[in-house]
Parts: sequence; C-alpha cells; structure tokens
Amino acid sequence: MKKILITGSLGCLGSVFTEYFTERGYDVVGYDTGFFKKGILYPPKPVETVLRDARDITEKDLDGIYAVIHLAGISNDPFGNLDVAKIYDPTRAYARAIAEMCKKRGVKFIFASSCSIYGKGGDEVLNEESPTAPQTPYSLNKLQIEQDLRELAAPGVFSPIALRFATAFGISPRLRLDIVINMFVASAVGTGAIVLNSDGSAWRPNVHVQDIADAVRRAIESDWNNGLLVLNVGDEKNNMKIIDIAKLIAGQVDGCEVKFAGEDPNLEVMVKNPTMAGAKDTRTYQVSFERIKTTFPGYSAQWSIEAGTADMVKKLQELHFSESDFKDPKFYRLKTIADLYDKKYLSEDLRWLKEY
Repeated sequence: MKKILITGSLGCLGSVFTEYFTERGYDVVGYDTGFFKKGILYPPKPVETVLRDARDITEKDLDGIYAVIHLAGISNDPFGNLDVAKIYDPTRAYARAIAEMCKKRGVKFIFASSCSIYGKGGDEVLNEESPTAPQTPYSLNKLQIEQDLRELAAPGVFSPIALRFATAFGISPRLRLDIVINMFVASAVGTGAIVLNSDGSAWRPNVHVQDIADAVRRAIESDWNNGLLVLNVGDEKNNMKIIDIAKLIAGQVDGCEVKFAGEDPNLEVMVKNPTMAGAKDTRTYQVSFERIKTTFPGYSAQWSIEAGTADMVKKLQELHFSESDFKDPKFYRLKTIADLYDKKYLSEDLRWLKEY
C-alpha cells in the first residue's frame, strides 16, 4: 500500500482527493493549515490530518511517504491592503522547500499547477510548449514554482510532475464557489439567475474534479524519471466560452435567467474579476490536452461540462441549496481568509494568531 501526503487536504480539491485515494487503497495523510476546515457543504469522510502550515513541513513528515501531492497555496489573488509578495512569496518558498526535501528523500513530487498561466490565447489552442502570459499574481506564482522545479529536477534522481489543471468544477464536501462553473451552478440553483460580470466571450478550459484526481493517480503510478514533466489536465471538449457555459447551466434549472452586471448596476456580483477590461475578460485561452493522453496511456477526461453540471444541479437541489448558502462567505476562499484576517485570527503573512 503506497502512502501519500496531500498538502491542502482540507480544501475543495484536497477533500475530493483524500476520499478518492483512500477508496483506491492508498494510505492517505492530509496536511493543512485549516483556513477552510469549516467550509463544509456535506460531511467529508474522515482522514488522518496534520493541522499545520505547509511552511512547517519537515523531513520527518516524509517518513514512509511514497509521493507528495502539493495542493497547498493561495487559491485566488490578494485582498485589502495586503502586499502581493507577503501572500505569494511564502507559497513559492515552501513549495520549493518541500520539493527539495522530496528530492533528498527520494519521494515523488506532484505539483498542482494551472492552465491559467497561459493567460491570453484567443482562438489558438495552446499546448505545453506555447508561450505563457499570466494575468494575475496567482498564475505567475504557479509559473514561478514550475521554474523552481525545473531547476531542482535531475533525470534519474528527481523528476517532479507539474500538472496544469484546467479550471476545476464539480461537487466537493468543501465546495468552492469562486470558480466559474461551480459559481454558475450554485447561483442557478440558489437564486434562479446567473450573473456575468463580463460579456462572456472569453474562452476557458475546464475539468471535473474526479478527472483531476484520476490524472494525479496516473502521475503517482507513472515511471517517469527524465526531469520535470509538465502536462495540461483536461479535455478539448471542455474548452468553452463563458457565455455558452452560463446558457447551458441555465437550461438545466427551471426558470433560470442569464444576466449581465454591466447592464444592471443593482445586480450583485459575488466575486470581482481582476482581469476585466471594460466588459471584456483579458483571460481567454483554449488548451490542448494531447500530451497527457500519450504520456499516460488510457487517460481521458470522463466528465463533460454538461454531465458534470447536471450532476451538481441534482446534488445541490437534493441538499436544498439556497440563496443564503450561495452568499455564505465560507464557500469563497478570499472572503474566508479576509474574514479570518479582519477578526485577528491571522497575521499579515497568514500565520494563525489564535485558535479558530
């Protein structure tokens, strides 16, 4: 039985991963600082969890570990007056430190990167060799960590795998609503409307959380040993324009309407878009996923956007998901962190000041 350590295990993806890998016979240890431990949609299955900041991982934590899945990090861009460097420099530093420990101990290192590093692509379909153009500090941070891993990598010695996830969607015990498809589904079910803060013309690649977990499992089982491996994770069928995604979801919920914030200043937008230029979103890109299919034979994303959103609609309706649930800050990463910071639970460098 392979023992794996998942950093960020109490997040949206982490909560899916701990269940996914446990069910498939892995010995799973979660590692999380606990920012989002109370953001529960439905009870997650219990797993051994170390409640500690990723900055404090030591070599001893890697005893008996076969692979580290590194999810921990800041999922969105900074809030208030906090300095970008204070938010992202530590995440880069601890990602490198953990990777260095894995290299020393012979532990596999799987890094959760992001297709958002492509930034601007328009109608061109981008692959792993395409130029990158990060539009936010979050995306730049992912690219910088990849660069650090490339420096550390050594064929036959340390061969980390950076998986560039398309935008995740799908149900999780700790649901995130600050990602586009999840937000649209939750808004449709909870409020009967989907509000766009752009014209919806931007392209996005998307991937279901279960397909992400499957890609990570294949990375763990891979015999890759030739330095850093970078793979996009998703499927071309899930490259879609924002407006088309909104219309698809609206059609799955009786009476749901698609509205535009720019046409009605009274409409509430739950998450402000940091890459807006007028009504246009500067982040627009389509992505190729051919390399992962050839590198991990048999891999293909099983969930289409239509099937995945229909599943989410059904499950949220069964949970009687309401408008107050949709507006609950616990489902929004920056709102949660900002609230913890404002209430003096967290320092400026996001260290715990008191028990939460």
